[in-house]
Amino acid sequence: MVEEKTFSEEEAERFFAVKFHGMTWDMLEKSDRSREDSDKMIDYAHSSLAHWRKAGKEINLQRGYWLLSRVYSLLHMAEPALKYAEQCQQVTLDFPIQMEDFDIAYAFEALARSHAASGNTVEFQKNFHQAEEAGKSIKKKGDRDYFKEDLNGGDWFGFI
Repeated sequence: MVEEKTFSEEEAERFFAVKFHGMTWDMLEKSDRSREDSDKMIDYAHSSLAHWRKAGKEINLQRGYWLLSRVYSLLHMAEPALKYAEQCQQVTLDFPIQMEDFDIAYAFEALARSHAASGNTVEFQKNFHQAEEAGKSIKKKGDRDYFKEDLNGGDWFGFI
């Protein structure tokens, strides 16, 4: 027999925000992603952010914007990638007390990657350098190593 769960509306929003976030990552990490998978990935990332808007804090929005920027960068869609990277950066600047040290580094990474996708060398270099510097300031070694690996991985559109 399946146990029935009861959620408040806020708990349900948080549940689906996390669930769609995970589903997005499943698609991001898929090596043989189809066009349909890519469409689902976009939908999942937007769904996660929509649920965070209802039940999250600014840090959740920041991370949701980052995820959307990463998705669009991965799909070589520079314009929406940059839009969400800029929103990620703005929330990071507006609510610094909520951010972890790695959130700051990832905001610069999103800007650098989206500028690389758009072919903007000057903005790529500026933001990539700031991402590297912010990454060095990440206190926890595990978080710092994870960020460094992430920064040095993925598609940089020939810039690195």
